[in-house]
Amino acid sequence: MIDVNKLLEEAIKETENLKEDEVFLVRDLFKGYMWNRIAVNERLLLGILFLNYVHTNKGCLQAIEKTSSHQQKYKKIRQY
Repeated sequence: MIDVNKLLEEAIKETENLKEDEVFLVRDLFKGYMWNRIAVNERLLLGILFLNYVHTNKGCLQAIEKTSSHQQKYKKIRQY
């Protein structure tokens, strides 16, 4: 079983590598094989935790529209 809190920390840290105005999904923050190793229920929990992080921390990330498959999209914005 994977520690979802560690995955959240990794995802947040990985956002530092994104460029301003770059749009991404949480799954984009992980290498393909790493994402595939995460159980579906843990991916869902990770998505909820990441969205909560974005809403509660007034940083450089913004939740935008969802994809046609209901995955939340995010955008890195300029931090003032």
